[in-house]
Amino acid sequence: MSQIDFSIQTLGETALCVSFGHVISPDIHKHVRSLGEFLEKNPFSGFRECILSYTAVTVLYDPFVVHREHQKTETAALFVEQYIKMAMEAAEREPLPPAAVVSIPVCYGGEYGPDLDFVAQSHGLTTEEVVAIHTESEYLVYMIGFCPGFPYMGGLDERIATPRRQSPRLEIPARSVGIAGMQTGAYPLATPGGWQIIGRCAVDLFTPAGETPSLLKSGDIVHFVSIQEEEYVQMRGDTL
Repeated sequence: MSQIDFSIQTLGETALCVSFGHVISPDIHKHVRSLGEFLEKNPFSGFRECILSYTAVTVLYDPFVVHREHQKTETAALFVEQYIKMAMEAAEREPLPPAAVVSIPVCYGGEYGPDLDFVAQSHGLTTEEVVAIHTESEYLVYMIGFCPGFPYMGGLDERIATPRRQSPRLEIPARSVGIAGMQTGAYPLATPGGWQIIGRCAVDLFTPAGETPSLLKSGDIVHFVSIQEEEYVQMRGDTL
């Protein structure tokens, strides 16, 4: 992986943000993922966690533990900044593990995708064409945010890119698949939202009691698979 420019910004006394610029792309996100993977595998004393986004990694730490364990620097923030710079160099030399590929069955349209007709009409397409386009692409999970387990995914075909709704809904059912601009995503929980809803997943995206509560993580590749309502009902049982 080639070298890339980055900047480090202090976020209060317990976090630093490593930014790789403002361009959203798979190549930039490889650097985000690379640094995050390295820090998780090689944490310093006082490290808490990494939060990955489109173009940045936020590193959370305990300043008291850092200062106690690493007294060679004037401040905890300075030590963490120096460690991050070292980690950046080391991470660039290590190959990333292969991304997990996750197939998610989706029932499109009808009560499960109330905005599918609108998306189709907005682009002069049939609903069948929208579904075909949405399912033929692979999507990169750039980040998890908004609510637990919500994947922000890039890779949406421009032919179906659609702005958010002018008036957000007060509640969107859990597992709803939506489009917002050049992004696609899925709501793990019932929550307010303004994305154009085109379908609903037949599998849970967030299971609080699970060993890994979120089905998806940053760096995963998602492929949506269209299923009929009968199959959806069979998979979900009594839980629509």
